[in-house]
Amino acid sequence: MLYAVIFLVSIWLMRVSSEWVIGGLMRISKTLQVSEFVVGFCVMAAAGSLPNLFLGLTSALNGIPELSLGDIFGNNFVAMTLAVGVAIMFSPKKEIEAGGKTIQSTAVFMMITALLPIVLLFDGSLSRLDGLVLILLFFGYLGWLFMKRDKSGRIYRHEKEPPVLIAALRQEFRDIALIVGGVATLVIASLGIVGSAHFFAGLLGVPVLLVGLLVTGLGNSLPEMYFAVASAKRGETHMIIGNLMGSVIVPATLVLGIVALIHPINTASYVFAVNSRIYLLASTILFFIFTKTKEKISYSEGIILLILYGVFVADVIF
Repeated sequence: MLYAVIFLVSIWLMRVSSEWVIGGLMRISKTLQVSEFVVGFCVMAAAGSLPNLFLGLTSALNGIPELSLGDIFGNNFVAMTLAVGVAIMFSPKKEIEAGGKTIQSTAVFMMITALLPIVLLFDGSLSRLDGLVLILLFFGYLGWLFMKRDKSGRIYRHEKEPPVLIAALRQEFRDIALIVGGVATLVIASLGIVGSAHFFAGLLGVPVLLVGLLVTGLGNSLPEMYFAVASAKRGETHMIIGNLMGSVIVPATLVLGIVALIHPINTASYVFAVNSRIYLLASTILFFIFTKTKEKISYSEGIILLILYGVFVADVIF
C-alpha cells in the first residue's frame, strides 16, 4: 500500500511540476517572440521531456535503464497516436496543420530518430557508442533548426499590449522560481517512481520495461497531451505539431543517449519488447505518411492513430 501511494503521488508530482516548468518557460518565450513551431518544439517539448530525463537518470544510476527505455518508447507511441487523436478531437477544424518547410523536414528527421533506437536494438542492447550516436544526432538537428531562416510561420504572441516593466520583471522572477522549483520536484518524483516501479515489477513478476511502456510512458506524456489540447482549442496547430515532434525527438535521441552512456540497456531477454517495437514502427510510419498527405493530419487519420493505440494496449495487457 505504501509503495502504491508513493507511485501515485510521484506521478501526480511529476505532472504538476512539469506544468510549473512548462508554464514558466512558455511565458518567458513570449518575450523572445519566436515562431509557434519553435516554441512548441524547443520550449514545450524540451520542458515536457524533463520527466523522461530525470526518470532516465534515476533508473540508469539504479541499474535498471530498461525502465527508461520503456518510458521513452511508451512516450513516443502516445505522442504519435493518442496525443494526435485527442488534439484533433478538440481542434475547431478537426485537423492538425503540418505545412511549412521546417515542419516537413522535421517530419523526416522525426521518423529517423524514432526508428534509429529500434535499429540499434536489433542486437538486443543499446551500448554507450549507440548512446553517443543518438546524442550527436540530436545536437545536429538542433543546430540545423536554428540555422533555418524559415521559422515555420507565425510568431508566438499572447498579450496584445506589452506589460509594464516592473510587473514584467516580477513575473519573470516568479517564472524562474517556478522553473527551479519544478525541476527540484521532478527529481524527487522520479526517485519515487523508480523505487516503487522496481518494487511492483518484482512483486508482480513483470519486467520494469513493461511498467515503463504502459504506466510511466503514459503518465509522462500528460503535459504534452494537455498542451496539445489547449493549443488545439486556440487553433495554434503549428505549436501542436512542434510539440508532438519534439516530444518524440528529444527523448529518443538526447534522453535515451544519456541513459545509454550511463548504463547500457539490454533487452535480449524481453520477448514482448519486439512487439512494442513493431507498434512503434507502425505509428512512426503512419504519422509520417499522414503529415505528408496534404500537409495535415485529418480527422479520419487521427481516428486510425487512436485505434492503433487501443490495439497496442489490449495486445500488451491480454
